[in-house]
Amino acid sequence: MAVRLSRSDDTLEENHDINVTPFIDVMLVLLIIFMVAAPLSTVDINVDLPASTAQPAQRPDKPVFVTIKPDLTVAVGEAQVNRDGLAAAVNAATGNDRQQRIFLRGDKTIAYGNVVDMMNVLRKAGYLKIALVGLDASQAPDENETAPASTP
Repeated sequence: MAVRLSRSDDTLEENHDINVTPFIDVMLVLLIIFMVAAPLSTVDINVDLPASTAQPAQRPDKPVFVTIKPDLTVAVGEAQVNRDGLAAAVNAATGNDRQQRIFLRGDKTIAYGNVVDMMNVLRKAGYLKIALVGLDASQAPDENETAPASTP
């Protein structure tokens, strides 16, 4: 058995570093796959939200209601206001107390975007505590029943 003890210059030196190029290539491919697949995984679903069965929270002494009517007119309490005067009307109703909770209620027939727009108007006015008002499930009329017609 022969063993070479001397080192010659024609032998290659061993490299002990890890080649990371294939690792980077695989990571970039996975990144591209996830970037393409993520938007495809979101789904838009039409939802008819149910009435709440939760116990209602205690109502404040003088709540401030902002109401969006079916014709998209806005009322603060019982007074009808335009969108430009909404901030001033809410300030008058709350006494400029921006920590007071505003109760926002919208008619069932209006688009959800109109409610979100109204929330944005209230936020721009400085009111960050906004509560959405809904019917209690025990008090909500059955969707299949027709309302009695009113006679003149």
